[in-house]
Amino acid sequence: MIQAAIFDLDGTLINSLPDIAASMNRALARCGLPGYSVEDYRMKVGNGVKKIAERTVGPEHMDQFNEVLALYMADYAQHCCIDSYVYPGVRDMLDGLLRRGVQVSVFSNKDQGDVESVMAHYFPGFPFAAIRGRVENTPLKPAPDGALMIADQLGLPHDAFLYVGDSKMDMLCGNAAQMHVVGVSWGFRSREELQENNAHFIIDDPKELLSICDRLNGR
Repeated sequence: MIQAAIFDLDGTLINSLPDIAASMNRALARCGLPGYSVEDYRMKVGNGVKKIAERTVGPEHMDQFNEVLALYMADYAQHCCIDSYVYPGVRDMLDGLLRRGVQVSVFSNKDQGDVESVMAHYFPGFPFAAIRGRVENTPLKPAPDGALMIADQLGLPHDAFLYVGDSKMDMLCGNAAQMHVVGVSWGFRSREELQENNAHFIIDDPKELLSICDRLNGR
């Protein structure tokens, strides 16, 4: 019986690449380093802020890593809700889950403060059961710890959850947490990546998640 859903944020609920790219490119420019196209950032995000900085600075400029990271974090905190947007159909999907009595949570590798800012801006008033980002002493995805903490917080068994994301990190996390793992094809990574990392379902439109929920609940 599906009673809850955990969603990744970037690439699953919102397209955040424009704001991530703009903030990182400004940080790189201030350090005299070249920037990247928005599309280039598809393969640079997903493993937390330190990995984004590491991948953009590159091994030849690691001496500037700390400076770029600090500049990016400060810039993104101020500009995380400029050109990002909610993917079409996502709000209807979330509302549909609530109508079915499914509790909705978010689990992201983005810093906790940034997750809270983005969620408040793009989903004002929506009754999320839990919102988790990167916090000290909790490993990032693909480790399942954060997802399992949400399950414990809600007091539900792992198999009562849909785990929904757009990347290898999410597929590995959801499987490690022993949840029903759903990959979304509209995000930052490819369908092949989702298939290769054991997505139980892959959806091309948010409303398909409601059908999966109904099917698993025998409706």
